Amino acid sequence: MSVRGTGEGGRTVVGGRRLGRGFGWLWASYAVSTLGTWLAFDAFPLIAILVLHAGTTQVSLLAAMGPAVGAVLALPLGPWVENRPKRRVMIAMDLLRFAALTSVPAAYLLGALTFGQLLLVSVVAGAAGIAFTAAGGACLKELVPPRDLLVANGRFESTTWTATMLGPPLGGAAIAAFGPVVTVMANAVSHLLSAAGIRAIGAPEPPPAPGGGARQRLRAGDLFEGWRHILADSVLRPLFLNSVLVGGLIMATSPLLAVLMLGPLGFAPWQYALAFAAPCVGGLIGSRLAPGLVDRFGQRRVMLTAGTLRACWLPWLAFVGPGTSGIVLVMAVELGLITCMGFFNPVLATSRLARTPADRAARTLLAWSVSGKAVIATLTALWGLLAVATGPRAAIAVAGVLGMATPLLLPRSAPADSTVLSGGPRDER
Repeated sequence: MSVRGTGEGGRTVVGGRRLGRGFGWLWASYAVSTLGTWLAFDAFPLIAILVLHAGTTQVSLLAAMGPAVGAVLALPLGPWVENRPKRRVMIAMDLLRFAALTSVPAAYLLGALTFGQLLLVSVVAGAAGIAFTAAGGACLKELVPPRDLLVANGRFESTTWTATMLGPPLGGAAIAAFGPVVTVMANAVSHLLSAAGIRAIGAPEPPPAPGGGARQRLRAGDLFEGWRHILADSVLRPLFLNSVLVGGLIMATSPLLAVLMLGPLGFAPWQYALAFAAPCVGGLIGSRLAPGLVDRFGQRRVMLTAGTLRACWLPWLAFVGPGTSGIVLVMAVELGLITCMGFFNPVLATSRLARTPADRAARTLLAWSVSGKAVIATLTALWGLLAVATGPRAAIAVAGVLGMATPLLLPRSAPADSTVLSGGPRDER
């Protein structure tokens, strides 16, 4: 059983290892901001519908354009993040998100809230979130030794699934009691607390990697350095293609399944929410067991097995029916899918950091994130059109069949630096 406590010298003990006080604060910051994000998961569409009386077209525009434009605007931030102290960037992005999100309840109280403001805040929060994630990955690489990166990434992954499981139900209850604007304010405060946690890390921050520097002039080619690094690496290239395609296909089927379950199949909204919230426990289990499995079986075998198994679940969602059996099928499929993702994602994140030099870490992570959001937006639009032509079941089935081919993109050879992903000797405390 994994234990978190405090060892000698104030070092955080996670999974039997001391990962340091700095990691403890970084983890706490990530936890509070992630929970805040999931608490307010549906807040903007609900505000648009309930407060601004927006129609379907506007709500769809808000859902698609905000993250997509945010990803485009985040692109030039990669070199900027790379050439600056990462914690300062993270604090700045948290404060920017706090200011942007706080403007929504402020405008609401003044009776001045508009759809354009919601769209602008969504764009700013999306771009700031991508820059924060890129800086956060580089910061983790600075704070944690290579042998402990998998344990650290496992903790972040388990936190993500815990927040995904708890956030929407709590947010839904808060929205029912106080309205959607309150959850936006809670999300804003979570980013303020996150900034305070990052500030509390305290230890001197390493200067930007050689070749960086805040005064280095930005060149056009620097914008694409992250993609060049990914595509030139024999392990990262197939992992990149696999992860963005799998993520895109999963997210493209999400609105189709919602239409199917809440429409013709007649499920209540709470049943739909439960069917996707409860299986998140699988992500928590998988992420906590991943380091031990890598210790025992090796990175390559765990990644291939989990990556292959996670591609086998999506087709079954095309067979969901009404009633209890339908809910049980969705929950079983989601549990299997999310558990496999819980095993796979920490190993992927660790391999990505291990194979990326410090002077390219932020740009690589930003390129990965921007690509993932672009693929999700594109495939969601395409599958919406496919569902209009064929129906949601057929569109989900097509996505599932394509998803079953994605394991062919996984790297087949063991990476040269796989030793850094093994657990190493456990701290026998």
